[in-house]
Amino acid sequence: MDLQLEGRLALVSGSTAGIGHAIAQSLAAEGARVIVNGRTQAAVDGAIASIKSATGRQALGFAGDLSQADVAEALVRQHPGIAILVNNLGIFEPKAFEDIPDADWLRFFDVNVLSGVRLARLVLPAMKQADWGRIIFISSESAVQIPAEMIHYGMTKTAQLAVSRGLAESLAGTGITVNSVLPGPTRSRGVNDFVEQMAQAERKTFAELEKEFFEKVRPTSLIKRFGTPEEVAAMVTYIASPLASATTGAALRVDGGTTKSAF
Repeated sequence: MDLQLEGRLALVSGSTAGIGHAIAQSLAAEGARVIVNGRTQAAVDGAIASIKSATGRQALGFAGDLSQADVAEALVRQHPGIAILVNNLGIFEPKAFEDIPDADWLRFFDVNVLSGVRLARLVLPAMKQADWGRIIFISSESAVQIPAEMIHYGMTKTAQLAVSRGLAESLAGTGITVNSVLPGPTRSRGVNDFVEQMAQAERKTFAELEKEFFEKVRPTSLIKRFGTPEEVAAMVTYIASPLASATTGAALRVDGGTTKSAF
């Protein structure tokens, strides 16, 4: 299937590893001109080399923390005409509610929510001029089922759904769509490292801990395993394409059936 992405300029924030990297690689494979972003030049260069090796396509790069306003503004000045924005930048950290200080609530909101709000605001003028664009927020099933072990994270994922839907409403009748994608537990770098550390500490294999996780922590999962970044990327790449022009204002699940609702 031709997703008609050839030559379209796409930014994927936080795309040097995990879900973000898989999205960047998938978009590049479909012919998009992808801007890879990470905090360090070394990480960006490594991701670009990986995409080149996998797809034969040359990605662009921008090193910098996109949760900072001046950095986001510099990126958009350097790469005008972004047609596809994937807000993937995010942080998570398991922590008991009573141990989460005000500073952590603000930091999580700033990185997970405001970074995407700001980037959307910066790229919208060019999208409106072209009357075409795609804005995608990488939310989480945690937006719907707030995890007791990291309520501050869940709050930011719910906020992304609100921003996404509201922005889509504000762009009604245009060629610009806005959607959220809700991955379930996914074997990204952060999750992989976390589970590997637990496995070593408890003298268990990754497979044993994965089985326990879906028995005790996410028993509603229908696939009973961690999803892959590539499975999330496939959904995002389609939503970023012209073929998905009738899908907007939606919260699209790639959660393995973890969210126990048909709607």
